[in-house]
Amino acid sequence: MPKIKKKRVGFVLDMTPLVDIGFLLLTFFMFTAKFKSEAEAEQKFVIERPTASADTSKVPENNLATIKIGVDTVYQDTSYYYSLSNENVRLTVWDQQENLTDEMRQKRLLKVPLETLDGLIRNTRAASVKTRFAIDADRSIEYKWIEDLMDVMQRNNATAFNFVTEKKQ
Repeated sequence: MPKIKKKRVGFVLDMTPLVDIGFLLLTFFMFTAKFKSEAEAEQKFVIERPTASADTSKVPENNLATIKIGVDTVYQDTSYYYSLSNENVRLTVWDQQENLTDEMRQKRLLKVPLETLDGLIRNTRAASVKTRFAIDADRSIEYKWIEDLMDVMQRNNATAFNFVTEKKQ
């Protein structure tokens, strides 16, 4: 005699709460994520900032000209890098600078010698008076590099600037 098989009793699992939680987590991570700017994506060097005990002011995010001094990981040489946060000012300054190639004009972060940096700072001050300057240097950089940069900035009347540091724990 054939044995009668019992019919399986299925169960129903409500997926709605699981989907809700998944989308809540997804939106949370999307809103809290910090994306790299195009200038940071072009950057081929790492800056280890010096530490400071007091954090008296924040670096502004708009109308900021950042001068980075770092050791290039590809060529192992110390160089100046210049970027502007305001797109309109950047296009104006890049167009006014004579010794930039068309390839360099497309970039947001320029690797420049000190002489070109002099013209860029002058053109930035002429294009926008509101632009603030920030120096972001590696902690292992010799003081000569910062002194040369400060001399160029002083010649162009850009004496008020922020120095980017890490906060001491």
